[in-house]
Amino acid sequence: MKVLKFGGTSVGKPERMHSVANLVTADNDAKIVVLSALSGTTNALVEISQSLSEGNKVQAKEKIDKLEGHYRSFVDELVKGVDGKAKANAIVDEHFEFLNIILKISFNEALNKDILAQGELLSTKLFCTYLEEAGINAVLLPALDFMSIDEYEEPEIPKIKTKLASLIEKNKQTNIFITQGYICRNARGEIDNLKRGGSDYSASLIGAAIQASEVQIWTDIDGMHNNDPRLVNKTFPIEQLSFDEAAELAYFGAKILHPASIWPAQHFNIPVKLLNTMQPEAKGTIITEMPNGNGVKAVAAKDGIIAIKIKSSRMLLAYGFLRKIFEVFEKYRTPIDMITTSEVAVSLTIDHSQHLDQILKELQPFGSVELDHQQAIVSIVGNEVAATPAILSKMFDCLSEVPLRMISYGGSRHNISILVAAQYKNKTLQLLNKGLFGLE
Repeated sequence: MKVLKFGGTSVGKPERMHSVANLVTADNDAKIVVLSALSGTTNALVEISQSLSEGNKVQAKEKIDKLEGHYRSFVDELVKGVDGKAKANAIVDEHFEFLNIILKISFNEALNKDILAQGELLSTKLFCTYLEEAGINAVLLPALDFMSIDEYEEPEIPKIKTKLASLIEKNKQTNIFITQGYICRNARGEIDNLKRGGSDYSASLIGAAIQASEVQIWTDIDGMHNNDPRLVNKTFPIEQLSFDEAAELAYFGAKILHPASIWPAQHFNIPVKLLNTMQPEAKGTIITEMPNGNGVKAVAAKDGIIAIKIKSSRMLLAYGFLRKIFEVFEKYRTPIDMITTSEVAVSLTIDHSQHLDQILKELQPFGSVELDHQQAIVSIVGNEVAATPAILSKMFDCLSEVPLRMISYGGSRHNISILVAAQYKNKTLQLLNKGLFGLE
């Protein structure tokens, strides 16, 4: 059995949803199809939730009505028959009735999660309605019936496996199953989610749970590129990556793949293919256990980085100093991306400011603390790149014009990362494209 995940842009227009149906039925293989919300929906739901949290119900109502209008137009193009339109509009009625009811309810975080779940619930139900009209036999498997996370927000793979197997067993009459990405239930049984980009994560978790033959991630780009095609003129798709290389690229900014989506597939050694809904004939990228040779495969950049420097000539060499620093970040569940040390200072980076004030307060006793906002991490990724001196030499040669804030070298054999001010990010990517790939 395969797992096929389609992102928001792949289902964002009626004609694209029609194309997805063609892709899903192109062969007779058994498959679970994971859908994101229609493009733009999650952002709209976030805005609705934000308006409600601020007590601005008039604004929230305007946003709900605008989103409903979009879905009414979508339905008009998606299905053609009287019965199909009636069923599709009934689905829209149901979910927008819920969104209108919450205007009368006190806002809280649990309600926020309910609001954000509506996009995936709508897209999957509407897709199933279209499949039914087209005479395609498919079964909807509600993700809320099997996808769950524990109290630490970690997926419960054994439970997911058991529940999913039971649902599939009950529906032997079909080989096409449709389910939602992103959404799940938490340890309290409430509706929750796997965070932004979580549909990739859902697909990988489902692949691990059913021991899929492969997981396909369908987007609007033909595989992982060697650089960011939105910022660099000449890029090319990478035909093959190892799980380690793909994990580094996803974590350090490659937008095509959610960072968390690698480890379930890697753990169970399930190949992942990155494919293009708009160009289904393109090879895309396949991710497997083994690397396809050594050398630089790609460059990726991660925005919104904050650099923190703790300087203390008195304590840095003291036993346990670094442990105490790390414990502060562990306490606030804030991951560290990069770290460098000297005799008198330690510099590190984080990628969000959610608990920054508390972290800074607890770091003050260790020494003077300096903060740099608006930084970017640029990573050069490929098998054994950190063990290839010529690559490091090329990198420094082509970046002679760029002031480097930090360098992480040796932490991974597959990654060399540098920290630059955000204003130099685009230039850095362009210079690396020319210096490492000969493209400009």
